[in-house]
Amino acid sequence: MLQIRRSAERGYADHGWLKSFHSFSFAGYHDPAFMGWGNLRVINEDRIAPGTGFGTHGHKDMEIISYVLSGNLAHKDSMGNVKGIPPGDVQRMSAGSGVMHSEFNHAQGQSTHFFQIWIEPHVSGIAPSYEQKTIPAASKRGRLQLLASAAGEGDAVKISADAALYAGLLDADESASLSLNPARKAYVHLVRGSLHVNGVLLQTGDAALIQGERSLALTQGQDAEVLVFDLAP
Repeated sequence: MLQIRRSAERGYADHGWLKSFHSFSFAGYHDPAFMGWGNLRVINEDRIAPGTGFGTHGHKDMEIISYVLSGNLAHKDSMGNVKGIPPGDVQRMSAGSGVMHSEFNHAQGQSTHFFQIWIEPHVSGIAPSYEQKTIPAASKRGRLQLLASAAGEGDAVKISADAALYAGLLDADESASLSLNPARKAYVHLVRGSLHVNGVLLQTGDAALIQGERSLALTQGQDAEVLVFDLAP
């Protein structure tokens, strides 16, 4: 079963300094039909204006992943990490027993465009931790590259959650596939371009909520960048 969620159906907030699309209920946006999918709780597509950002705030018992598309995201946290997250990097923060952090765009004249992703952990109260890795575009070209998983194998960051996150770049005759466990859930979010997901056309910002399927086929991409989640039911 594929349930398609079109880009325009997402929640939207314009705070002036921040423009954000919410795939699931978040802050002032509430839709009881879209509270999450499996253990995926938040996908926010954020654009932060130059010289602005999120002031210091706290999180607890959540796996938080940042995926930057353009600009640079400045991160500072109570664990002592002071980092810049450029396009191509994937950042993971396990909030665990509690962490404070801030996120800013210090670039002049350029917005920072990124995805903020929250996944519910399979264990609570752990010590907070941080990890950041560079995933070259070439490793995502014409395939699905693992970005995050419970094992943290290869170049992936390690998350304390029963989930895996992949990214792919697909164009022209390039295609990618993934075997699915029909007892689990999957989620596909098209970051940009157009792409067929199991034969169904998605455009920029569209998503597919998937369950009961044994395979995922991504075909006929046109300048497509896609995020794919394998999720606990």
